[in-house]
Amino acid sequence: MTQLSYIKKTGAEIASVFDELAQLRITVFRAFPYLYEGSIAYEKEYLKVYCSSANAFLFAVYDGTQMVGATTCIPLLDETTEVQEPFINAGIDLSSVFYFGESILLPQYRGLGLGHRFFDEREAHARNFKTCKMTCFCSVVRPENHQLKPVAYQPLDAFWTKRGYQKEPSLKSKFEWLDIGEELSTQKEMIYWTKQINPK
Repeated sequence: MTQLSYIKKTGAEIASVFDELAQLRITVFRAFPYLYEGSIAYEKEYLKVYCSSANAFLFAVYDGTQMVGATTCIPLLDETTEVQEPFINAGIDLSSVFYFGESILLPQYRGLGLGHRFFDEREAHARNFKTCKMTCFCSVVRPENHQLKPVAYQPLDAFWTKRGYQKEPSLKSKFEWLDIGEELSTQKEMIYWTKQINPK
């Protein structure tokens, strides 16, 4: 491992690292609990949202020339309808929320404090916007007895709680993707975690 380096990009700038980010997402999300059978076509559709939002933000980690970790956030107003819907239904002002997308890191770089750095960077970006009062992200719901769940699997709930996030079972979306080993895409239930923040 060489000395790690970091980049920050916003809006349309994110397109310049699209290929690297797409490949990293496919690699990391293949593991449980996402079990994502990635495709570039799906990635192009997903990442287009971030490149189209002037206030979207990406923070990425490199080991030499390889992107080994990345995280993103975006105003909820600029997200897709499926992400906005539970907040609209709950009567939450979309302009008051920043949505945190992926937080992905190759296994060999975990345990170095980068998970905290990812949250620090995204929360700092969100606080730049005076209308922002809340940050959120969502996590996939999988059965406890899922056949592909590793024996040593530990959910990140304790880490997220330590960061000040609370699970909100009333806020749910359904995202569709293809699981590894499957032939057809299926909908997955996603539960949101939220945190109240103060703008600068």
